[in-house]
Amino acid sequence: MRLASFNILHGRSLADGVVDGRRLTAACASIGADVLGMQEVDRNQARSGGRDQTAMVAEALDAVAWRFEPAIVGEPGGIWRPARNGDAAETGDMGYGVGLVSRLPVRTWYVVRLAAAPVRSPVYATGSRRVLLLRDEPRVGLVAEVQTPVGMMTIATTHLSFAPGWNAMQLRRLTRILRRRTPADQPCILLGDLNLPGPVARWTTGWRSLARVKTFPAPNPSVQIDHALADGRVPAARAAWARALPVSDHRALVVDLAGG
Repeated sequence: MRLASFNILHGRSLADGVVDGRRLTAACASIGADVLGMQEVDRNQARSGGRDQTAMVAEALDAVAWRFEPAIVGEPGGIWRPARNGDAAETGDMGYGVGLVSRLPVRTWYVVRLAAAPVRSPVYATGSRRVLLLRDEPRVGLVAEVQTPVGMMTIATTHLSFAPGWNAMQLRRLTRILRRRTPADQPCILLGDLNLPGPVARWTTGWRSLARVKTFPAPNPSVQIDHALADGRVPAARAAWARALPVSDHRALVVDLAGG
């Protein structure tokens, strides 16, 4: 069974700055994932052609289950409000958040809302050395109970804050909720851009890492901020790697699990 986490940067290429839907879907399909968690996903945004990017990727993967969940409703960097439960069903609204696409059946879904950091934080602008002082956005965890070849498994995806310390608090909250809401004998996997360097995600949660590879920045990765964390009786990873693709400033994190 192959799992992947990919921050898609709303499908933008660093090579030419263009958002091309066909290039995005081809890149995601080439990963060959059975379950793909995506971050920085657009729905109905002008910059990405007004498309539902999760639906596009789901079609390209021949997925049997998929869902987009906005963290914000409105335009990133423009006018927006924090998303609420139920906003995902308002398919005409502009949204920005995460998506989960599965070739395996999903029994149930739920959402975990994570508050934004209360202060602005410094962030490097993509493709430059400029430092921007940015207002944080609320975050969201999208959780699915998936029927896998090795049994039921809870698989979630998220994109955590860039604010140091706040992202660790979000991660602790999310993983505690995952464990509390998951049957004791059912394993959990969290896929996502956690904005936390390699070992910090493991130390923060006590969960084990299925992949220890550098994922960012895509042209020459120097740090791992994209993760696949496991809790419970998750099969061992047979292989794990960071795959360079023609979209995004992140590499896709790919994990092959034994037994499926």
